[in-house]
Amino acid sequence: MVFSKKILTIVLAVILVGVLAFFLYFNKSKEPAAAGEASGPAGQAAKQKPEEMPLPVKAAPVIRADLIMKLKTPGEAVTEKKATIKAEVTGVLKNIQAAEGKHVREGEILAEIDDQDIRLKLERYEASRWKALSDLFLDRQFSGGQGNQPADPKIAEKVNKTREAFDKAGTDFVQGRVPREDMEKAQRDYEMALIESGVKKDDVIASSKGLTSAEIDVKTTKRELEKTEIRAPFDGIVTEIKVSVKENVAAGRDLFTVVNISTIKVVAKVLESEVGKIKIGREAALRFSAYPGKVFKGRVEAVSPIINPEDKTCAVHIVVPNPQEELKPGMHAEVEIVAAIFANRLLVPHDAVLVRAGRKLVFVVEGGLAKWRYIQAGLENEEYVEILEENVPDNEKLKEGEQVITEGHITLAHDAKVQITGSKGQGQN
Repeated sequence: MVFSKKILTIVLAVILVGVLAFFLYFNKSKEPAAAGEASGPAGQAAKQKPEEMPLPVKAAPVIRADLIMKLKTPGEAVTEKKATIKAEVTGVLKNIQAAEGKHVREGEILAEIDDQDIRLKLERYEASRWKALSDLFLDRQFSGGQGNQPADPKIAEKVNKTREAFDKAGTDFVQGRVPREDMEKAQRDYEMALIESGVKKDDVIASSKGLTSAEIDVKTTKRELEKTEIRAPFDGIVTEIKVSVKENVAAGRDLFTVVNISTIKVVAKVLESEVGKIKIGREAALRFSAYPGKVFKGRVEAVSPIINPEDKTCAVHIVVPNPQEELKPGMHAEVEIVAAIFANRLLVPHDAVLVRAGRKLVFVVEGGLAKWRYIQAGLENEEYVEILEENVPDNEKLKEGEQVITEGHITLAHDAKVQITGSKGQGQN
């Protein structure tokens, strides 16, 4: 039993030594191969640090230009050329040439009222005028009158004096030195002197024969006849037609409306505290919800002298050309009016300015690297920030034409590699 244990111990020791020898030999044969791999090209590449890739950014140039400060306010489109066309004489509508939305020219006939009754009345007044004219002619023929005769010297002098008195009274009345009654009395004295002198003899006889009244009736009726043709007062568009053919209309009845929208006026409400910034002739940009993304240009025409006591705003009138008739009266507008212009300022886009540790800075692209520079900001609007150049070392100053990053720079580090992939510049409208 003792012999067996010794043999077993020796056998186990031999096995253990063999195993150890095997592992030592295996590890030794593997080391050269591993060393060969590390010294090869693939091994070297694995040990190298990967090259830093440039970050894509957008940039815009530093510019020198006018900094335009704008004032924003709501407004409403209106038109000054709008007329409600009314019937001026009573009668039946014979024709209506107007149609909803039709473009018409000034003087174009829009509708016609039956003129038969007015023409008959004109013929009657013409007959009365001819009768009165004939009576006057016969009276002069049989009376041997020679028409207007020159007055004697005394009456001529009276005419001159009353005329001078009438002229003076008229001047004094206009200037507020005499009442109307004095002026009218001087006029009557002058007219009586003319009658007495015989200068107005034919006129007096014509009036007594009814000729003057007949001529007035003829002229009045001709005016009525003209009014049976209803014409456009100006170039425009017909709308709001309220009558139809064969309808009997009375004088003063609304027929339709003519509106001209080739030029639109926008009335903007500006706060009392800001109205002092508005100058006549300044440009304005207008945006309407009907045309998203489109900007219409206008110009300040007038500033109301009155402040609305309810909302403390002042009406500012802006003229907007509207050749395509896109804008309609009643449309709501968002208005930007140029309130101040600061000339020749060094500017960067608003998006380029960042704040880090309480200081403003921009990233400038130099040789493919993002270099930050602290800045002193001055005035600014929604698009640009003014860069102040006083007390700034020359090597830290921004220069016109340098590219400043406007997008992709929020988490950017100094000296980071960047690649400009586009421009995100802003323009002052």
